[in-house]
Amino acid sequence: MFNEIKKSIEWGHDTLTLETGKIARQADSTVIATYGETMVMAAVVFAKESKPGQDFFPLTVNYQEKYYAAGKIPGGFFKREARPTEKETLTSRLIDRPIRPLFVEGFKHEVQVTCTVLSHDLENDPDIVAMIAASAALTLSGAPFLGPIGGARVGFVNGSYVLNPSVEDMGGIKDNNEQRLDLVIAGTKDAVMMVESEAYELSEKEMLGAVKFGHEQMVPVIEMIIDLAKSAAKVPFNFEYTTNSDLYKKVKKEGNKPLSDAFKISDKKERQTAISEAIEKVKASLSDEDLESDELPELIKKVESEIVRNNILKNGKRIDGRDLSTVRPIACETRLLPRTHGSSLFTRGETQGLVVTTLGAGDDEQIIDALDKEGRVNFMLHYNFPPYSVGECGRMMGPGRREIGHGKLAWRALQAVLPTAEDFPYTIRVVSEITESNGSSSMATVCGSSLSMMDAGVPLKAPVAGIAMGLILEGDEFAVLTDILGDEDHLGDMDFKVAGTEAGITSLQMDIKVAGITSEIMEKALGQAKDARLHILSEMSKSLSKTSDFSKYAPRIESLNVPSDKIREVIGSGGKVIREIVELSGAKVDINDDGLVRLASQNLESIEKAKQMIKEIVEDPEVGKIYKGKIVKLMDFGAFVNFYGKRDGLVHVSQIANERINHPKDVLKEGQEVSVKLIGLDDRGKSKLSMKIVDQETGEEIPKPAKED
Repeated sequence: MFNEIKKSIEWGHDTLTLETGKIARQADSTVIATYGETMVMAAVVFAKESKPGQDFFPLTVNYQEKYYAAGKIPGGFFKREARPTEKETLTSRLIDRPIRPLFVEGFKHEVQVTCTVLSHDLENDPDIVAMIAASAALTLSGAPFLGPIGGARVGFVNGSYVLNPSVEDMGGIKDNNEQRLDLVIAGTKDAVMMVESEAYELSEKEMLGAVKFGHEQMVPVIEMIIDLAKSAAKVPFNFEYTTNSDLYKKVKKEGNKPLSDAFKISDKKERQTAISEAIEKVKASLSDEDLESDELPELIKKVESEIVRNNILKNGKRIDGRDLSTVRPIACETRLLPRTHGSSLFTRGETQGLVVTTLGAGDDEQIIDALDKEGRVNFMLHYNFPPYSVGECGRMMGPGRREIGHGKLAWRALQAVLPTAEDFPYTIRVVSEITESNGSSSMATVCGSSLSMMDAGVPLKAPVAGIAMGLILEGDEFAVLTDILGDEDHLGDMDFKVAGTEAGITSLQMDIKVAGITSEIMEKALGQAKDARLHILSEMSKSLSKTSDFSKYAPRIESLNVPSDKIREVIGSGGKVIREIVELSGAKVDINDDGLVRLASQNLESIEKAKQMIKEIVEDPEVGKIYKGKIVKLMDFGAFVNFYGKRDGLVHVSQIANERINHPKDVLKEGQEVSVKLIGLDDRGKSKLSMKIVDQETGEEIPKPAKED
């Protein structure tokens, strides 16, 4: 009934297995990849015809995590998987980026790749397994895919690279002083296609070594997919792509001069207007038959690409007149918004980000309910890209894949320099509003976020800057571009983003539109990016020196530790005690399982009051110390006084006053506030108090009279 085909290799610390022919047989191809006990199924379907007038490649990658894979039931009211999580969105992008450039030129048939996590052993991250499964499924499907690709995760521990470190190792990277890198790499047998990483100030040499190591380690996986394809691949889809050479010649003849002139204009809006006018001039020269050609938009783009690329390679001149390594003018400002905790405006050429930092308490942390972990996150970075930033009208919706991806890239760049929760017990939320865009807005977000957080008083270990690099590659000839424009990104071959401090790299992201790049190109790009990063950090430092202290509108947070056996007493039955502390003090109170208590309020008096109430619960009163108290009961032999939290003590009748009194009620009454000194404990551990040695007006101890000689 089934024609099962299976291949396995020993890879890293586990066995990697690919199998096909048993499940989801109506898809064009389905492959189940297993690594350890993590299993991901990738199903591929592609349309056998393209839609009329289709002018882009409609590839969709959907990575989905099923909670049953880890033996969990989803949280929430509906108890089922709903909209994609951040991890699912990021992994979908991770798989899309290296496979998209490998479909043959001109192929515009709809392709859908669905990766479903079926089992998760909580040790091996499903993202790499999903990427390998998707690559294998595409290779078997018969679609015109120039793969396969492989993928790998690389760690860096004590100067050595590690293949596919565990989820536990990478999940705690910030708390693991030994682990300094979480890098995902994908590529073909000959070249690297994609890199995504977060790092702890690695040098350019160390980062390049990680990329080389990862590429070497993925080669056996690619060879296994090829071996599987020999037995299980479908007949290749019959697809031929030819361009209308006569129409191309007409477009080039009419458009070369006006488009060349348009691309010499440095201002983005003026350039776009001139390009539009040049395209209209080209169209006016064409026949109705030529205008109806589906190839026309692509041929116009081809002429544009040739103009820009040839000018860079032959003349070393870019669209805005810069040379290959110059960064556009930079302007930095901080403390723009009066009521926010921290704000900055970072402008680089025609790219601008308004970045705002908000500080919160423990209950502002983001709750994570993921497939492999549950917990809280105290640093959030959210990126918004409104349509007005590029001078366009558009629908204002929730964050899409691009917004989530760019925000996470900036998050990765900054996490290495954040203070520990013990040193800075705040929840940090950074929001980047991109107000202009012509070039890398994600790297502007990195720079603006550093400025904004330092403006808010966050003690970063060092400021972080980021830069986007581009590439023009024609045969053996290439040019690496620093601080690329939007058009250079659109018409170029690489988007290479590097962020870091003066000491080293904290994040690297690379996407390639060609069949891969060499180590020589990557080494040059890293070196050029370092020079640009140091230049930007120098410009940022001019603004950082002007920042002021902690915003008066930010909450104040203080911490204290309570013994673990006293936590229950602080919380109280059903949270009664902690609610009372919050109500009476006005401060927010958070307590964790280790006994760490965080108190937050804009009013320092509230914090001090809450702190004192907690101390009175967990600490014993000190013998010899004076306390304020309230009389709760009068007896013949003395008065009971509530003097330290819920603690009561006895003021014996002989300790009420220096003179003899018949009954305590003669001089005292219930509810009266008094000052008492703890003079000792009786044999049952009960507190013994004295009033007569304390001045009831000042609350100070009455000095003993000097002894006569």
